[in-house]
This record gives sequence, structure tokens and C-alpha cells, in this order.
Amino acid sequence: MRVSAALPRGFDAGARRGDCRCALHCLQVQQEQLEWDRMPASLRLHCRHSKPVKSRSQPHIGLKQTSKHRPSIFGTLTHEKPSLDHKRESMPQTPAFAAMLSTSGYNRNLYQTKEDSYGGLYYHDNSLVSGSLEALIQHLVPSVDYYPDRTYIFTFLLSSRLFIHPSELMAKVCQLCVEQQRLNEPGTDKGRLRKIAPKILQLLTEWTETFPYDFRDEKMMQSLKELMHKIASGDEIYRKTVQQMTQSLIRKLTTLSQYEEVLVKINATVTDRLTVLKTKPQSIQRDIVTICNDPYTLAQQLTHIELERLSYIGPEEFVQAFVHKDPLDNDKSCFSDHKKTSNLEAYVAWFNRLSYLVATEICMPVKKKHRARVIEYFIDVARECFNIGNFNSLMAIISGMNMSPVSRLKKTWAKVKTAKFDILEHQMDPSSNFYNYRTALRGATQRSLTAHSSREKIVIPFFSLLIKDIYFLNERCANRLPTGHVNFEKFWELAKQVSEFMTWKQVECPFEKDSKILQYLLTAPVFSEDALYLASYESEGPENHIEKDRWKSLRSSLLSRI
Repeated sequence: MRVSAALPRGFDAGARRGDCRCALHCLQVQQEQLEWDRMPASLRLHCRHSKPVKSRSQPHIGLKQTSKHRPSIFGTLTHEKPSLDHKRESMPQTPAFAAMLSTSGYNRNLYQTKEDSYGGLYYHDNSLVSGSLEALIQHLVPSVDYYPDRTYIFTFLLSSRLFIHPSELMAKVCQLCVEQQRLNEPGTDKGRLRKIAPKILQLLTEWTETFPYDFRDEKMMQSLKELMHKIASGDEIYRKTVQQMTQSLIRKLTTLSQYEEVLVKINATVTDRLTVLKTKPQSIQRDIVTICNDPYTLAQQLTHIELERLSYIGPEEFVQAFVHKDPLDNDKSCFSDHKKTSNLEAYVAWFNRLSYLVATEICMPVKKKHRARVIEYFIDVARECFNIGNFNSLMAIISGMNMSPVSRLKKTWAKVKTAKFDILEHQMDPSSNFYNYRTALRGATQRSLTAHSSREKIVIPFFSLLIKDIYFLNERCANRLPTGHVNFEKFWELAKQVSEFMTWKQVECPFEKDSKILQYLLTAPVFSEDALYLASYESEGPENHIEKDRWKSLRSSLLSRI
């Protein structure tokens, strides 16, 4: 079975994605596919038909450590002072992260007095399952003798944007901190400030480290600066911590802006291959095998691009991609004016580009033995991607080779040794909800946990399937219960999936960069879908009247432009 036959139309290169579980129940694959096909074609990310379900999830997030010290949902302060470490150790919520992720889930007993005193939070089997938005916000705010669990911080900051804009949440948190700790009163108790300041700073640090893109909003920055000013005025050590936090945030936002500028430049340089044919004879044009004749090296360079693109995707983008109008909000959606998913969309666009680049490289050669050689080359590249743990490039390559303009080249495929390709297709077979791929992904994830080298830490998921898993989790579980309470069971499961992605994206690529190969992969002209069909018909003639009519139409419309 060709993988392309089961790939969805939402992504041009066609990455078919599996279903997801809402809590403990598996959805039926066929039913999910029918719903998926009803979605709009533009990334299939924006349809909303939420339905409440009875199943529930547990907050078993379980973020793994990476080889280098990096910001994570643990939210540890960069260069944290020993005195602050001591303060953190005294926070009543701080059992080891892994200890909190037991089968009982988010343990009520650890926080019972706090939660009962606030009210509005509901538990089942010691797990937080729902609550009013106001109570959940209050649960986020630290006090002298309380600091929220870090898994709760990540989960709530991730999911709260479905109900309230981050700038509004920040304003509410700052207001509660100021009012409850009387930070506005003249002559604030220095002893009290020393107890609460490290906890407020820790919360702000976790927010700025894990969700830095929230702070591109001017209102967010203003609220942050005002609260940090009140804290920093109390002690020199807090001023230094505030300065470190601010500098780290500015670096992250600056790096993001530079990355976005690079993407704009790259996209501006990409042209259609037919346009290039007009100015350069095919005999003097470059191809991928000329640029890099070693499949292993190309797989390494693809991994560079994948990890770089992954690293810029904020965890909040998975939620913001599915934001819709809150039924209890009479005004508008939290993000109705703009959906902040540009890095996620850029990564999807890269998958599509790679698929079309593969198809273009195969269809370009005039002689079928050269086309067969290119196919075998990409089969070897795909195999190396699989060995590395780069499943996204692997699937993009397979998708490119299964595009109709390529798969119809029967005389070319007759010259290809397809045994290795058949094995790769089997690994990425979409049947049984991509069972084979998911098994391989679990193996790669386990390898990364016990890795002895940086290369073994690499796990790059088939991204379109990850998006679909999150999409169906979001669609099948209601955001709110009939009581109007936030369905927090859903968001534990959402946080679990996203936090695993957070671990994968933090890995640094261990391979040496080759700028010439990278430049080609990112900017080489590719054929459009119509141009691919035309090149395919020119290589191996039409086989029926339908193909002949299309060939004539394409020659008339496309070649006249050259």
C-alpha cells in the first residue's frame, strides 16, 4: 500500500495523521477520518465542533531532562542564587516532579488546605478535574506559605488562553499578588517581602522561560515590569534576579525576531523551477545529488533544519491553533484578531517544501536511469533519517516519492530496487492509527532517555500526526463542563502531549553544518503540482485519454509562460 493513498488533503505533501485518545478512550479511526476530511484545507487547524465526553485524563506530564541545562516547565531560574534555592525548597508544593506523576495524578492531599480555602476546585480520586476560571487563576498565585505545583503552572498557562488572553491573565495575577501581599502599601514589611518575593519571581520566571512569546504583547510587558519593579525595590538580590529574567526574555524575543526575518528572506528567494528553466539550460542546473552525493550527510543536514524549526515553536501555538469563541464570553474569542501560530505553520510549510523538493528532483532528469538513481538516493536518505530519529523528514520524503507525478513513472520504478523503500513504507504505514510508526517513536523516545551521545537524544516526530492527535483531543473533549467549570481533565492530557514535544525540541543538533547543502535544501526552486505533472508526462508519456488531455492543457498553460 502506498502511503500517499492514505494521506490527507490538508497538507499539500499529504501527511495522513492518526486519531488521538481523549483521556482513556481510543477514538475510532474511520470516524475520525471522516471528521478530518470535513475540515478546511488551510492546515485543517481552525474547525471547532467540541463535544463533551465522559472520559477523563490524568496529569502524567513527565517532561524528560535534556543533555544541557535549558529552560523547561520545571522553570528553574537561570543562575539562581543559593538563597533563592533555599526559599524554593521551603515551598510546600515541592515534591519531586516525577513523584507527583503517580497513578493517582495531581494529588489533592499535597494542597488540601489551600484548595479548600479557595473553593471552586473539584477533585476526583485526588486529581483536580475542574474548577471555575477564577478559582484556577487564584490557584496559580503564590502566597507566603504556598507555591503552585509546576505541572499545574505549565498546564494552566498552556490552556488558559482558551478562556482568557494572556495579557488579561497576567494583569489579574499581578493584581492578586499586589493586593494579597499589600505590595502597594508604604513601608511594606521587609520580612514578608523576603518570604513572598522569591515565589513571585519564580512564577514569573517559569512564565517567561516557557511561554516567552506571550511577552511580545505590550500589555504583558507592562504588567510584568510593574510587578517586578515593586519586588526589586525591596532587596538587591531581587533586583539582580529581575535583571537576569528581563535579559533572558529580551534575548529570546530578539532571537525569534531574527529567525522570522530569515524565514522571510528565504521565502523571498524561492522561485518556481519552470522560471529557472527559462534562464538556465537544464544541462547546467544543479541537483541534489550534485550538491551532496552522500545520503547520510543529507539526512544530517535535514535534521539541522528540523531541529531549528522545532525549537522556535512555542508550546502555546498548539493551543492557539484551535482557539475558538468561549461560550461564556459574550465579546469575542481570546485570539480572534490574530492567531499566533506562525512558527507552527512555518514548520508545516517546511514539510510540504521537502516533499515537493523530493518530487521535483525525481521528475527533473531526462533519462529514466537517472531518475531511478535519484529515487534510490532518497530511499537511502529516508533510511538514514529513520536511524537518526528524524521521522518528519522521513515522512516528507516518502510523501514526495508517493505523489502521483512520481508514482506514475512505472518505467522508472521498474529500474529501482524497492526492498528498502517497502520497509520504510511499512514503518510509516497509516493503518491501525500509524501503529508501526508509534512503536518506532516510543523506541526512539526510550533511546533518548538512556542516551550516551547527543545523537541518540534526537527525536523528531511526524509533526502532522502530532497536530492531529492534539486536534482530536481538543475536538472530542469539551473545554467547559455543563456547570460552566473549566474541564481540567482535558488539559492535563493536553499538557502531557505538549510537554513531550517540549523535551524533543530542546535537543541541539550534534552534526556539523554544511551551509551549501542547507542553502540548497531551503532555497532550491521546486515545481508546482501542475509543473510536476507536466514533467512527469514529458518523462513518461500519458497512458490514457484523461492524461493526454491534461498533458496538452498543461503544455499550453505552463510552457507559454516560459
